[in-house]
Amino acid sequence: MVAILGRKTTMTQVYDDRGRAVPATVIDVSSCVVVARRTEKDDGYSALQLGFGQPTKRKLTKPVAGYFKKLGIGPVGVLQEVRMDSTDEFEPGKPVGVGRFQVGDKVDVSGLTKGRGFCGGVKRWGWSTGPRTHGNMSHRRVGSIGAGTSPGRILKGRTMPGQYGNEKVTIRHLKVVQVDEDKGLLYVTGAVPGNNGGVVLVRKPN
Repeated sequence: MVAILGRKTTMTQVYDDRGRAVPATVIDVSSCVVVARRTEKDDGYSALQLGFGQPTKRKLTKPVAGYFKKLGIGPVGVLQEVRMDSTDEFEPGKPVGVGRFQVGDKVDVSGLTKGRGFCGGVKRWGWSTGPRTHGNMSHRRVGSIGAGTSPGRILKGRTMPGQYGNEKVTIRHLKVVQVDEDKGLLYVTGAVPGNNGGVVLVRKPN
């Protein structure tokens, strides 16, 4: 598996080998570095700790600053571990590099979706709306949510209004349409989760 952290920047279009315009999301992965390695011998599992960007806080806490000082690398803004079969080819402090991806690769992209706050059932779950004529007042209301006699309670799994968005999702099998190694940019077509400026994890399964 190949994995890399990047920042979702903007959308554009690229032309494929048949001359067709393909919509693509630009992911900036130029700041992704290897922070540490986890091995079966020392940690009991094999994984790669990736870092991306600069810290947003002006002053780091002593435990965090000491962690990076012990590793001998500069602090990063985002840390994330990715399980891998082998980490022998990676060195701490070195960039991962966008060259590990090629045009046509299928990748899985994980990130936080856009937060939409407290939403009703129509927007959150796709409920049907009520009638809009003859004085009806239940256009988007909840209405009845369960039987009053048996079982006399609301069944589990009932969709209701509530917090919508701001959750981690993974969109699978997106296609890489262009790779810019000089600028460290990855062009992916498909529904990349999150808003512009959000950090996403791009993985290419074996």
